[in-house]
Amino acid sequence: MNIWTAIAVTVVGCYAVKLAGLLVPAGALERPLVQRTAALLPVALLAALTAQQAFADGRVLVLDAKAAGLAAAALALLLRAPFLVVIGAAVVVTAGVRALAG
Repeated sequence: MNIWTAIAVTVVGCYAVKLAGLLVPAGALERPLVQRTAALLPVALLAALTAQQAFADGRVLVLDAKAAGLAAAALALLLRAPFLVVIGAAVVVTAGVRALAG
């Protein structure tokens, strides 16, 4: 399969997913279960992506500077710090652990 075939398959697949979303009846989207699921799905996907990026290196579980930075950000969030302070704490702790670890 060459690159243009892969691009064409991807384009058709993306269009099919978009079309499937548009073809869902409005009545189905107004159900309380669907609305709750739609509200919680982005949070769950973001949490999964964050965990995968912080604790995985390919197929191996890793605890390194990224995990320490994530822990610092979580602590800052628990202390109700502003968003920029949360990001700053994560950056400083991650850089500090990387500097100490070599």
